[in-house]
This record gives sequence, structure tokens and C-alpha cells, in this order.
Amino acid sequence: MTNFSDMLLKAKKVQEQMKEVQENIKKIEVEGTAGGNLVKVVLKGDYEMKSIILSPNAKNEKHEIINDLIIAAHNDAKEKLKKKTSEELLKATGVSNFPLDFKLPF
Repeated sequence: MTNFSDMLLKAKKVQEQMKEVQENIKKIEVEGTAGGNLVKVVLKGDYEMKSIILSPNAKNEKHEIINDLIIAAHNDAKEKLKKKTSEELLKATGVSNFPLDFKLPF
């Protein structure tokens, strides 16, 4: 029975670590860029968009190009956020592809 108790304690510890990691990830902000910095998009750790920044030179571009640059900057920010999230998970758990929404059944 001690083995099972130890396993439960370890599982609870992992769950607490994951909560801490989730809180740390929420504090992360990344910036994605496109068009040689014509457009910048800032995402928070929970993938909420914080801001879109257009350089003054972007106003000279066509509407369709600006839309494409916003999408590209957003995608760039998402990739950076995935990488940063993986780094945080790796630091805390030693496993880089650990699911963020990990929940134990108790």
C-alpha cells in the first residue's frame, strides 16, 4: 500500500507543478512580426491577443496586404508562444510535449 500512497503523492506534486506552470505561462507575452516589422502582434500566454501595432509605413500598403501581414504576424507570434510554452514545460517537468490542460482523475 505504501507504493500506491507514494504514487498518489507524486501525482499530486506533478499536478501542483502544472498549476504553477500554467500560471507562469499566462504571464508570458510574445511579439510576432511580418513585412519587415510593418505589423506586430502581441499575444499573451493564453493566446489572447493583446495588441496589433501597425508602423506608419504600413498605411501606404493596400488593405489586402495589411490583412495578410496581420495574419502572418499572428502566426509568427503563435509559433513563438508554442516554443516558449514548451520551454516552460520542459523546465518544470522535464517533458516538452506535456499537455497544458493535464488533470489528474482525483
